[in-house]
Amino acid sequence: MHALVFGGTGFVGGILVNLLCARNDRATIVTRNPETARTARAGVAMSAWPEDVSKYDAVVNLAGASVSAKRWNEAYKRELVTSRVDYTKRLVETIAKSHTKPRVLVNASAVGYYGDRGEELLTETSAPANGFLADLCVAWEREALEAEKLGVRVVNLRIGIVLGRHGGALQKMVPIWKLGLGGPFGAGGMWLPWIHVNDCAGLILHAIDSESVRGALNAAAPGIVRNKEFARTLGKVVSRPAFLPVPPLALRLAVGEFAAQLLASEKVVPQVALQSGYRFQWPELEPALKNCLL
Repeated sequence: MHALVFGGTGFVGGILVNLLCARNDRATIVTRNPETARTARAGVAMSAWPEDVSKYDAVVNLAGASVSAKRWNEAYKRELVTSRVDYTKRLVETIAKSHTKPRVLVNASAVGYYGDRGEELLTETSAPANGFLADLCVAWEREALEAEKLGVRVVNLRIGIVLGRHGGALQKMVPIWKLGLGGPFGAGGMWLPWIHVNDCAGLILHAIDSESVRGALNAAAPGIVRNKEFARTLGKVVSRPAFLPVPPLALRLAVGEFAAQLLASEKVVPQVALQSGYRFQWPELEPALKNCLL
């Protein structure tokens, strides 16, 4: 199989490319500067934006500016929309112009689709919330689903907090916890959907390979925990206390509007993944954190 990967040099994309190579598939990574992005790995190539995707069996779109990289203002919100919605629209237009279509498009989305839902169990059939991030996810997924009209199977991967050794949420959190300053957000009762980076990449492969998987696919581990349990478990793994709560007001002062997402309760379950036969390597939090940090 030959996969075209947008965002293939990123945190999840890099793992995905490694997994493709490990099973003797080929990967082409889309980058703005293919002439400077060298790779010595067999089966991996670099490409500028393709004018035709006829030679690819699968397209994976992981591109998009980070929702947590900057404080949200109107300019950065526009960048978030452009890097997701507009980028995906352009990708589907490229597929439409191609003589032969890929079998499948796996498009990144986020659990922010669901918003703050308290104790409600959230599966792939749950309705979206209202608000900027939820509306962004809805628009993002809608553009990807346009490829279905072209005969392409589309999977929208709703990704939770990704945990891994060399990036993601832990890169920002661990230094704080190691100082003994970590703790839950607010009262800590909100549900926090997380996933190990290897399972996130593994689910993308599962989505590519499994003809029965289409539409939404929750990328969250079965062992979902509350925020306070996540804080306590991370403290245990790094051998530091983690009982200092972060007041909601402090979060809002620190990150602005994005604080609403950090305080949201999203009890997301990977129903489609489990029903379609995916076996999580890291279904429970403590072993996953130990694998990432020890």
